[in-house]
Amino acid sequence: MDGYKLRELYIKHVVVGSGAAGYHAALRLYRFGEHDTAVVTEDRMAGTSRNTGSDKQTYYKLSLSGGHQDSVRGLAEDLFAGQCVDGDTALCEAALSPRCFYFLAELGVPFPDNEYGEFMGYKTDHDKGRRATSVGPYTSKVMTECLERAVLEQGIPVYDKMQVIRLLVKDGQIRGLLCLEDQDGEAGFAVIWCDTAVLATGGPAGMYRDSVYPSSQLGSSGIAFEAGVKGKNLTEWQFGMASLHPRWNVSGTYMQALPRFVSTARDGSDEREFLWDFFENPAEMLSMVFLKGYQWPFDTNKIFGGSSIIDLLVYQETVIRGRRVFLDYRENPGGAPISYDALEREAYEYLEHAGACFGTPIQRLGHMNEKAVEFYREHGVDLCREMLEIAVCAQHNNGGLAADAYWQTDITGLFAVGEVCGSHGVTRPGGTALNAGQAGSYRAADYIAHLRNGSSENEASLGEWKGFCMEQAKECMGLIAQCRGEEPVGAVWERAAARMSRFGGMIREKEGLKKALEETQEELENLTQHVKKPVKEELSLFYHLRDMLISQKMYLSAMYDYAQKGGGSRGSALYSCEEGQLPDRKLPECYRCRLDMKRHGGVIQEILLKDGQCGITWRPVREIPNPDYFFENQWKAYLRRGKNGKQFGK
Repeated sequence: MDGYKLRELYIKHVVVGSGAAGYHAALRLYRFGEHDTAVVTEDRMAGTSRNTGSDKQTYYKLSLSGGHQDSVRGLAEDLFAGQCVDGDTALCEAALSPRCFYFLAELGVPFPDNEYGEFMGYKTDHDKGRRATSVGPYTSKVMTECLERAVLEQGIPVYDKMQVIRLLVKDGQIRGLLCLEDQDGEAGFAVIWCDTAVLATGGPAGMYRDSVYPSSQLGSSGIAFEAGVKGKNLTEWQFGMASLHPRWNVSGTYMQALPRFVSTARDGSDEREFLWDFFENPAEMLSMVFLKGYQWPFDTNKIFGGSSIIDLLVYQETVIRGRRVFLDYRENPGGAPISYDALEREAYEYLEHAGACFGTPIQRLGHMNEKAVEFYREHGVDLCREMLEIAVCAQHNNGGLAADAYWQTDITGLFAVGEVCGSHGVTRPGGTALNAGQAGSYRAADYIAHLRNGSSENEASLGEWKGFCMEQAKECMGLIAQCRGEEPVGAVWERAAARMSRFGGMIREKEGLKKALEETQEELENLTQHVKKPVKEELSLFYHLRDMLISQKMYLSAMYDYAQKGGGSRGSALYSCEEGQLPDRKLPECYRCRLDMKRHGGVIQEILLKDGQCGITWRPVREIPNPDYFFENQWKAYLRRGKNGKQFGK
């Protein structure tokens, strides 16, 4: 083990990750009576939940105010309509949304309600109603803090500075976790033997160079793929415009304030407003910019005459032309007053109702959402005095690990909750991810505590498979000593992340995907020949690099397979093809594409890594269940299930 210490400990239920989904899973397990539960985290203060947001970060739920006609079934159908979504998962997320939402409110998350106790809602992207709510730019941060406080109040242990680098599996069941940890200031290893493990590690954000994820969010999907967990819908990401410093989504009022879009050369010279080259008149251009607030993620369904043309123009400037793009809130586009009544009706009525038909972009933004201005000021950017650099960035993975309707993976006792789980399809209403993380963690905890007919492992019963799993651990630890290359770990990381953004990002082309996949496979297979032997300070990044390359191999394989099978552009990915249609004659040929929402919308792509090879299969979506809603029948079934009866299997 190259001089590094190894220790062992036993915890019955381990939750990996200290975000909103992870803390909720641990808290529910404890409240269900499973007190031998602990949270293991690489860095308690890192991760997406605690460090990300937007102008008005959204939590999507069932409507709980006004006269809007809503139902669990209606919400499930809208989630299912996002394409490539399993219906039982959608029904669970819809059914549990009020329970999980009220639980958060009781824990202290200050969701706004009116004087009668109704929780207010608004419309978000891909939303037919007014199901969205928010506590401001930091909704997920506040959720995480409230859940963490409850976890600590219960006395649930939180093991910090422990990075899980290998899942130890025998006979298709999780047996333990190998962790890289800080042992009194020195690097060491620990094996945690466990009965169940809940992965709440977030999306594989480190794969992309152009990313709005916080830099502390890297993901751990690779270790799950390595252990035999299937990937699901790995082709499906969300991309959208975001600032680079700090990393933050420029959605909602950042667009509705109607800023200037400025392009410069790399050195800051040759400043120009590039949107004027494309649009016929100011009203058309400004209306499309406004709509980006509602329709913030890049959506191929909105490139033909829709607001996603803005994303394409920004991508053209930054990636194709190699320039830099900025938002400027200091003066109006073109420098002239805006004719608000010439805007499209939706834009004009919104701005008029908000009392924002005046002034400059920064004045409108401050009037509509002062917290959006304060955020950048708190992070060293004064929008009153300087421009904000942006790009089209990876924002959320709609795919991920495959799981059943209890969020259990193919490995018995291993669950995936939050963004690491691929419960979303091609499109989803904004804010759905926060609800999905809470609903999924509830389902996993409920199954573990009440329905799982699993073993009750203890330290005395480890002998049957401990030796096998310890060999897995030693193999992983031994990679350090095998490194013989010349490149620093960071250099390989930067090259791999840049390649993923170039070929597996918003714009994809079949031959480019093939080239990127071949290069990624070579780097993964010969990783120890590429990189220098890492020093202690580089061990964490080394294991993250290996995890990232495994993930990139899986994701690029899924994307290439989709392109080979003739899949067209959908969701947030434009697949370039010569026989396709060009959104506009002024755009470059790489934007020529064919839309494909219906053709593959009813099937799900799954991918499994076995013996170093990626096996890909396609299956029909699981339809939304139609349970018997007669109360007396369900009451009897509920009593009959008791503690150990299963509602349904995988």
